[in-house]
Amino acid sequence: MEADRLSLGTGSTHTVIVGCGNLIRGDDAAGPVLVRQLADRALPDGVRLIDGGTAGMDVAFALRGARRAIVVDASRVGVSAGTIHKVPGEELTDLKPPEGNLHQFRWDQALGFAQWLLKDEYPPEVTVWLIEGESFGAGEPLTPAVQDAVNVVADAIVADLTVVS
Repeated sequence: MEADRLSLGTGSTHTVIVGCGNLIRGDDAAGPVLVRQLADRALPDGVRLIDGGTAGMDVAFALRGARRAIVVDASRVGVSAGTIHKVPGEELTDLKPPEGNLHQFRWDQALGFAQWLLKDEYPPEVTVWLIEGESFGAGEPLTPAVQDAVNVVADAIVADLTVVS
C-alpha cells in the first residue's frame, strides 16, 4: 500500500476517496477494505485515498481543496446484502449535530460540516457509494456478497477515474 496515497494530507489532490467503516465489524469494513484495494492499483496522479474509519471529523478536513470526493461505506437499509447504491452527496448531507460527543460524528454529518466549514474549498462533486451489509458482528470477515460488491465498486471507481483524468 502506498503510504503517501493513504493519508489525511492535502496537496495537489483533485479526487479524495474516503472509505468509512470499522475494520473489525464484519461488513462495516467495506469502505476501508475498498480503499486498501485501491491502494494496490494504478491510479492517476492527484488521487488521495483515506481510510476514514469511524472518524467523521477527520473526513471533513480531508476534503479541503479537492475538486471531487468519493465516499464509500456499508449500509443497513434492509435490502439484499451486496446491493450497491450510488448517490449524489448532496442527497445525503446531514447538518444535524451528533448526539452526545463527537466520537459519534458520522460521514454524512462530516459532509454537512465540511460544506459549512470549507465553503469554496468544499468539493463541487461528491459521490457516495453505499454497499448493503448483512453481518456486522465484531471480528467477522466481509460476507461474500459484500466482498463481491466491494470489487464491483472498486472497478467502477477506477474506470471513472481513468475517464475523468
